[in-house]
Amino acid sequence: MTTVDPRAPCLIGVAQRTWRPEDGEAPEPLAMWEEVCRSAAADAGAGRGLDAVLGRAGSLQVVYSQSWQYDDPPGRLADRLGIDPRHRAYSGMGGTVPQQLLGTAAEAILSGQLDLAVVCGAEALATKRRLAKEDRRPAWSHRDPERKPFPFEAPFHPAEVAHEVFQAWLTFATFDIARRAHLRVAPDDYRAEIGRLLAPMTTVAAANPHAWFPVERTAEELVTPTPDNRIVGYPYTKRTVAVMDVDMGSALVLASHAAADDLAVPSDRRVYLRSWAGADDPTYVAEHSRLWESPGMRVAATAALRGAGLGIDDVGHLDLYSCFASAVHLALDALGLDPTDPRGATVTGGLAFAGGPGSGYLGHSVATMAEVLRADPGAVGLVSGVGMHMTKHAYAAYSTTPGPVAPPDGVALQRSVAAEAPLCPIREVTSGPATVATYSVVHDRDGARAWGLAVCDLPGGDRCYARVDDTDLLAELEATEWVGTAVDLVTDGTVNRVAG
Repeated sequence: MTTVDPRAPCLIGVAQRTWRPEDGEAPEPLAMWEEVCRSAAADAGAGRGLDAVLGRAGSLQVVYSQSWQYDDPPGRLADRLGIDPRHRAYSGMGGTVPQQLLGTAAEAILSGQLDLAVVCGAEALATKRRLAKEDRRPAWSHRDPERKPFPFEAPFHPAEVAHEVFQAWLTFATFDIARRAHLRVAPDDYRAEIGRLLAPMTTVAAANPHAWFPVERTAEELVTPTPDNRIVGYPYTKRTVAVMDVDMGSALVLASHAAADDLAVPSDRRVYLRSWAGADDPTYVAEHSRLWESPGMRVAATAALRGAGLGIDDVGHLDLYSCFASAVHLALDALGLDPTDPRGATVTGGLAFAGGPGSGYLGHSVATMAEVLRADPGAVGLVSGVGMHMTKHAYAAYSTTPGPVAPPDGVALQRSVAAEAPLCPIREVTSGPATVATYSVVHDRDGARAWGLAVCDLPGGDRCYARVDDTDLLAELEATEWVGTAVDLVTDGTVNRVAG
């Protein structure tokens, strides 16, 4: 009989819910948090009951909600749940946050500081958007009297501010175009490949009862521009980008093996967090020395698998963060997988189809993976998250089979990334010769090309951003490969431009 470490962290309860538009307005996030937390506690099937599970919580961590700013999010939720955890936290923003919170809780469990933690998140952005269209404001509770800025971890770079490098659909597109050029794939062929990559995700979403868009689509339907499927940022169409304006919530209960025993949680409800790791790529797009790959993903994924004593061939189920195709492409490359791998890239359907509720998607990813693994005992599931503009990366391995657990050495992992991929210096203002490293084209809401962004290599090794305004050149950027093309830059002292 295998002896299990009594401190081994395991998920004992998971829950998620989608409030659909046809059912009316979603409740405020606080009520959503309460509902999914109670559902996750009930999901544990503990012999001692739901209240005993929640009452055991020594940590309550809430994922940042863009929908509404409360004065004390974890405190208000603790009051609603009738619990008094000594550790309460409200997170920052980013697609890695739920797994980071689970990792923090797991370390505390392993060290004996904690027996049980609850992690939850929810967004009511679809409801908030509907109210705005009706010129109404949410009548939600406990509003923070202080107007706080978004908790970004890094300030905007002045060069990115000057060149409007803000939107994720624009920045993530530049990574896909750099990868396309690196692989020497023709633009139209690569766009078709994006459709083939994402179409199977719609099949998964169509079978997911929690998916925001449970509709199966063909590759052609996803990538062919139409009035209802305009290009947003070339080569991405509206149907291929993450959807944040959803009403969705999730909650996860992580406990030690001993606490699960004490609560009389059935063994078939337990999904062990076998290993986890995180690593960061450069903060700013132009700083990435190799725009077609992610050393941070490779280091984090390798560490997460190695920490569990596993290889990628041991993994039975995957949920790779899929805000945009480039995130999936770079993750597959980091794992050494082909886009046609029969395991598929998602168990939820992905952020464009299942829904991407702000910083909370990984909560749904982990919850769904737990359900998949309960139905496939002994299998291993690997989940990943991506934060900010392809900057932060998190990977974690789960299984119903327990095993040795060792927290990752984040400092050592980050040193590995830095040694492999030194930063490219960004020059804010420049003119003269340059070479296009990657680019994208922004489209208006009517589908027309508006302007283009180029990331350029400069003599001497620096990088810069440059705007493209010439109408004919914008069309050319979408028709042919411009990565590697020599251009001349002009500047007005603030914005650099590609000369037409």
